[in-house]
Amino acid sequence: MGAPVAVTDSQGKARRDQLVELYRELQDCRKCPLAEGRTTVVFGTGNADADLMFVGEAPGFHEDQQGKPFVGRAGKLLDQLLGEIDLTRSDCFIANTLKCRPPDNRDPLPAEIEACRPHLERQIELIEPRVICTLGNFATKLLTGSPQGITRVRGVPQAHELGGRPVFLYPIFHPAAALRTTAMLDQLRADFQALPRLLADVLPSFGPADDVPEPEPERELVGAGAEVDQLGLF
Repeated sequence: MGAPVAVTDSQGKARRDQLVELYRELQDCRKCPLAEGRTTVVFGTGNADADLMFVGEAPGFHEDQQGKPFVGRAGKLLDQLLGEIDLTRSDCFIANTLKCRPPDNRDPLPAEIEACRPHLERQIELIEPRVICTLGNFATKLLTGSPQGITRVRGVPQAHELGGRPVFLYPIFHPAAALRTTAMLDQLRADFQALPRLLADVLPSFGPADDVPEPEPERELVGAGAEVDQLGLF
């Protein structure tokens, strides 16, 4: 069983300070037309030193109003599933592929995903998770770099290099989809049950010439002000 690399207090503080800096930068982001209709940028919340990161699709109505991800029914289900494996939001970092709500909650457009991609990549680089759960099609296709949909790859960990580090990328259904059918909820619950073992597993290693495998057919921020509460950093 591989042990996580120890993080010094200074390293952790530096990462959290940089996350707050990125949060401030994105408050006036105008890289795509979604900026015109948003109420707020939904940056993401959680543990800046998390081993586990969730990446969803895009903010919905409630997220756009509150500035935090997964605060509606899907978020309550996410909290419930985390509790069933003895985890809470304070153990994770939760973000989305897009930081702004698409009109009427429509699907993200390719240009919007590309505009927001550097923000997500920077978050991954700073947080340094061991496992990234991609929730649904859009996050899965973006971070795997594969056109395969979630139903083809769900529940099977993939070895990738993201943010300059090896990670396990773990595609699973989006909680919003699991709210619609019992069968999908049962599959999502089973995939969550595998998370503790995956978090404890030895990370993949990639040499300089290695190719990334293709997928199979007390934490306090000094001087951050109100951003600490909005980000929910632990």
